[in-house]
Amino acid sequence: MRVEDSSDRSLLLIFDDRISLAAHRDVLRLTPLLESVRGVTNVHPAYASILIDFDPLAMAHRHVERAAAELLAQAAAAPLPDPRTVEIPVAYGGDYGPDLAAVATLTGHTPDEVVALHSSAEYLVYFLGFSPGFPYLGGLPDSIAAPRLETPRRRVPAGSVAIGGRQTGVYPMASPGGWRIIGRTALHLFDPRADPPALLRMGDRVRFVPITKGSI
Repeated sequence: MRVEDSSDRSLLLIFDDRISLAAHRDVLRLTPLLESVRGVTNVHPAYASILIDFDPLAMAHRHVERAAAELLAQAAAAPLPDPRTVEIPVAYGGDYGPDLAAVATLTGHTPDEVVALHSSAEYLVYFLGFSPGFPYLGGLPDSIAAPRLETPRRRVPAGSVAIGGRQTGVYPMASPGGWRIIGRTALHLFDPRADPPALLRMGDRVRFVPITKGSI
């Protein structure tokens, strides 16, 4: 674990310089433990790092670093919780997936092949970010990785399933976005009235299930 001071009230823990399952497991183990440390005000997990915000009147950087190292050592041998598998029904293409044809052209596939490849994989929720409940999913087949749009859209509809580089994800709410939209789901990935409000959580497994467009 590498540690960097990020501000007078934040600390960055870095487990790897690339996306890896080993780093993800450290992030997954340590995040909930850090949230319970007195003086820590927020924890921001990412692919291979955790940003810790803390109250500088209650603790110093060295205290946070020491607490993180102790917790990581304690958690190293602890088994990870069994991941949940969540199926997300998706209507691919057409008005729901305006970039499906472009992704097919960019990757040398037919649209049907892109759908088959995208829905055949099992994805890992590395973390939630960008907007509430937005899952960053690892496991996209390399053969359908596609660059983001040169000019982001001002409005991406809620439920849009998209590809951005070697990642895929689902927009929980309408927002600007630059990923290539290949389909849409009717599932609500974020509901502020629910407990918890996000449908998915870090460590979950996700499978996309193609449905007919009339089913959404």
